[in-house]
Amino acid sequence: FTPSPGRITAFHPPGGPGIRVDSAAFTEYLVSPHYDSLIAKLIAHGSDRQEGLARMNRALDLFVIEGIQTLIPLHKKIINHPDFIEGQFDTSFVSRLNS
Repeated sequence: FTPSPGRITAFHPPGGPGIRVDSAAFTEYLVSPHYDSLIAKLIAHGSDRQEGLARMNRALDLFVIEGIQTLIPLHKKIINHPDFIEGQFDTSFVSRLNS
């Protein structure tokens, strides 16, 4: 969860039904080490949990951010974990997942 400052060399956010990306980042954007490292917020929704998770999974697959490290692989690991899919998680879920 450490910030990854540097220049974004490619930024191609996903889109489509049920997908929203809030960001001010773009290709060649310089992520400063002096500010909040949140460069984009990806939001997915569907008619039910299964559809929302499917849309999020696809959006994470399509989201291209190059030049800096991101948490996209961690988010994919989380939303594809059987316990998360079944709604069986708590505030220590991510800590257990990374141990």
